[in-house]
Amino acid sequence: MSPKILFKICQISGWVLLLLAILFFVSGYGLTKQIIPVDLAAWLHNQILPIPFLIFLFLHILFPLRNLLRRIPIKIILAVLFLTVIVGLAGFFIYRAEKTSKEASKDFYPAKFYEALDNKIVRCNLCPNRCVLSPGQIGLCKARKNVDGKLYSMVYGKIASQHLDPIEKKPLFHFLPGSLIYSISTTGCNLQCKFCQNWQISQVFPWEVETKKMTPEEVVEDAIKSGAKAIAFTYNEPTIYYEYMYDIAKLAKQRGLKTAVISAGYINPEPLKELLPYIDAYKIDFKGISNKFYQKMTVAGKVEPVMEAMKIIKESGVWLEIVNLVIPGENDSDEDLRNLILWIRDNLGADVPLHFSRFHPDYKLLNLPPTPIETLKKARKMAMDLGLKYVYIGNIDDVEGSTTYCPESKEPAIVRRGFFVLENNLDGEGFCKSGEKIPGIWK
Repeated sequence: MSPKILFKICQISGWVLLLLAILFFVSGYGLTKQIIPVDLAAWLHNQILPIPFLIFLFLHILFPLRNLLRRIPIKIILAVLFLTVIVGLAGFFIYRAEKTSKEASKDFYPAKFYEALDNKIVRCNLCPNRCVLSPGQIGLCKARKNVDGKLYSMVYGKIASQHLDPIEKKPLFHFLPGSLIYSISTTGCNLQCKFCQNWQISQVFPWEVETKKMTPEEVVEDAIKSGAKAIAFTYNEPTIYYEYMYDIAKLAKQRGLKTAVISAGYINPEPLKELLPYIDAYKIDFKGISNKFYQKMTVAGKVEPVMEAMKIIKESGVWLEIVNLVIPGENDSDEDLRNLILWIRDNLGADVPLHFSRFHPDYKLLNLPPTPIETLKKARKMAMDLGLKYVYIGNIDDVEGSTTYCPESKEPAIVRRGFFVLENNLDGEGFCKSGEKIPGIWK
């Protein structure tokens, strides 16, 4: 074949490859984000596009390959071909072993809340991301994987962080004040916030950090030995290790321990409702009032699922507290703060504690300054003026902003400094000396 024809084939195939690459990207993105029908995306991505892509890639390299072969001795060409075949075969067998790996039955744990689609594709229904995963793919949370058409948790029983914390550190101010709480986490997160303070464990795969294997029974037994009154699922997003959290919480209830979930609330209603009977307290990081904020600062892009989760928690009777991290220039405008406060008051009630927390530069937001203390105090005053009864400010040393007051008499009920209780004037049932009842879990 003449060089001119080969060159023309090279040009045409190059443009075709570009088109195929775009379609390949769109179909792959469509599988994850569901911007096109899942069946169509899977059909294109897994069956239609790969073969023509390889054909046109071969046609595209014919011209440069011809020129290259004319300059290289035949022995070198044969040696390269031999090595290519060996490496290709090795890669093929490694890939096949990965796809059909039985490791899941030993090292992973069967996941709940997913549905099987065609061609061994699965859709995870644990959180609103609803990741659609082909065999071998891992979800956005970096914790759940499709193994041969079945979804598995990769983090079950793998603890990345384990501490005995003051309960005020969570923060939970109306839940067993002054006590220590046994706190654990795995790795991964389904939101991937740009301002994450625990990104070293929340933004990694389980094999990227050192983890400690513990069964639910061992966790509960260790918590009891520590003297803690409760277990907290915290540090990273507990939703992504749902099966592990569920099993531990169920056992903890049987052994007389209380449980608390420290979460962003990005979870679907069905799994949340199944979990709540075994949970005593839920702290939700309500990051912002708008979808715009979630789209900019997380991989989620939606605030409505978080709102729905808070309503479900409140209606269930599980104790609920809310934290809003106030970030300069992002969610600290008077309008944003007012709308967030009013939504909490009108949908959850004036008795739900709200914590305004100070932002410190971290992870991907090192360019922003810490939140001015005046902004936090302004937000607290605004919330109290709008009718919320229990409003706090955190990540700063402010006794007044950390103190629980009796709503009518304004007497200090619980005085705190940092993570420590200096004075607790409530009785065991949460009554002030004036006879007022402050809602919470006090013993």
